[in-house]
Amino acid sequence: MVAHSKVEADNAVANRRCPHLEIPVRDHSQIHPARHIHHSPGRPLPAILLSDTHFSTFRSNFEFAVITKTSSLLDDCGFYWGPMTVKTAHEKLKPEPVGTFLIRDSKQKNCFFAISVRTATGPISIRIIFQAGQFSLDGSKESFNCLFQLVEHYLTSPKKMLVVPLRKVRLRPLQELCRKSILKTFGKENLDHIPINRVLKDYLKLFPFCI
Repeated sequence: MVAHSKVEADNAVANRRCPHLEIPVRDHSQIHPARHIHHSPGRPLPAILLSDTHFSTFRSNFEFAVITKTSSLLDDCGFYWGPMTVKTAHEKLKPEPVGTFLIRDSKQKNCFFAISVRTATGPISIRIIFQAGQFSLDGSKESFNCLFQLVEHYLTSPKKMLVVPLRKVRLRPLQELCRKSILKTFGKENLDHIPINRVLKDYLKLFPFCI
């Protein structure tokens, strides 16, 4: 545990370099979640832009770890649009087929993300609730350990609420299409048993979902 005086000193130095940034403290219960917590394994945790968030502090190290991991996966999914207003999201979805969706940052209090989807009557947006380490759609009783498990669930639901993601780049790289095909064939639970080299296996694990 880092002493408060040391933390305050580190933050003061950081703020002199850039007055809008605050270095995250070691005690995660003191960390204020930001709009973006992009973090890749092996890299230091990023500084957090406090002026761009309305969220309260994390209640546990576990919640911090879940949201950090989710943010890393969002970077790789291709259909996460970051900060975006409801109006802009709906305008992007209007010309798309029914079932087209995207994930964006929510501006609602105490809510990290929202999913916007084109329905038969027009685009709608639903908050993604994160509570006790579980993700769920606002108003639904079904919850999931992972945000992308939630998305996969509604993609395969008989109601077909979600059909296809709206990606920032429509033409996907061949390696991404191959990864999706391998995951669909073997399942993410069997990745360690596939006879391929470690580099390729790590790439499969970066985004182990068939979306």
